[in-house]
Amino acid sequence: MTVQFNHTILWVKDPAESAQFLADMLGRPAPTRFGPFHVVDMDNDVSIDFHVTSEPVHSEHYAFLVDEGTFDDVLGRIRERDLPFWGEPDKSMAGEFNTNDGGRGLYWEEPSGHFLEIITRPYGSGGS
Repeated sequence: MTVQFNHTILWVKDPAESAQFLADMLGRPAPTRFGPFHVVDMDNDVSIDFHVTSEPVHSEHYAFLVDEGTFDDVLGRIRERDLPFWGEPDKSMAGEFNTNDGGRGLYWEEPSGHFLEIITRPYGSGGS
């Protein structure tokens, strides 16, 4: 038997806006609709499914492993939109990225306040 992660649901104020934001930032295809969800597909057959909530949104963290070129593309989009970003999850290193495990990583927020992260090397994979 195998077990694979398939999807997660992000509860947001405006699912169309949040899904399009993520797709734009990560250079993904336009979101699709599945029932009440706005779906952003990743390369590994996992999807992020956005659903509306009228309740307060409790920020969650979502990390994406990207290659160096994609990191540069996402960082460029963040800078083009003049979005705040940080090198650490405690929002320290404002306007910088970290070099953990010999790669690069940074954090920023999507429109409903979920904390997004891109990294070029998995944590614990080595490097300085």
